[in-house]
Amino acid sequence: MTYSLEPIGIIHSPYKEKFAVPRQPRLVSSATATIALQGDINCLEAVRGLEQFSHLWLLFLFDQNLAAGWKPTVRPPRLGGNERVGVLASRATFRPNGIGMSSVELKGIRQQGSQVFIDVGSVDLVDGTPIVDIKPYIPYSDSIPDAIGGYAESEPESIEVAFSDIALEELAKDKEVAYKTQVIKEVLAQDPRPAYKKSKVDNKEYGVRLFDWNVKFQIIEQQVLVTSIDSL
Repeated sequence: MTYSLEPIGIIHSPYKEKFAVPRQPRLVSSATATIALQGDINCLEAVRGLEQFSHLWLLFLFDQNLAAGWKPTVRPPRLGGNERVGVLASRATFRPNGIGMSSVELKGIRQQGSQVFIDVGSVDLVDGTPIVDIKPYIPYSDSIPDAIGGYAESEPESIEVAFSDIALEELAKDKEVAYKTQVIKEVLAQDPRPAYKKSKVDNKEYGVRLFDWNVKFQIIEQQVLVTSIDSL
């Protein structure tokens, strides 16, 4: 049998492309996003009582990957990008049904005209991702303190991030300079380069689209240096 899913909303986040999106929610705790509900569920009745919860589960589609299909095994970044495991033993984006899930912080619910918005924090979703369901996070059943995390038992290490004078000058022009600077720092502290490059000398300059910028950076002596920030 086959089934169809109709998105109930679209998320708007700082991440304008897949590169540098945190590999799990809460790794970039400062990043906020907004879900715009759509269709029949775009009404306050559908979110009545949701404000009682501090966190939510988001179920979404890896819409940018659906056409690429999937394979039975994948190479998780946490294993250096070289060792293969079964796709169901991973959170890889290339999946049989292309469905992802994230636990996020509920920041607020608001309505502007006829549009209902849900503001969330600690997100790891690309801007424009279709949301297919939202459920409240229930601590007594969803949090399992003695759970075993396999090859992803601990949080990944982060590295120091510094900004060039040129990058700082560009940041200073923005009215949300403190917030956006913190998001950039937390994103790049995860070292978004391909996993196989993390232990090698790499003089390449990379660029990642965050907010309305192309943020360029290099890895120098195990430190991220933001070299420049250019408007898109």
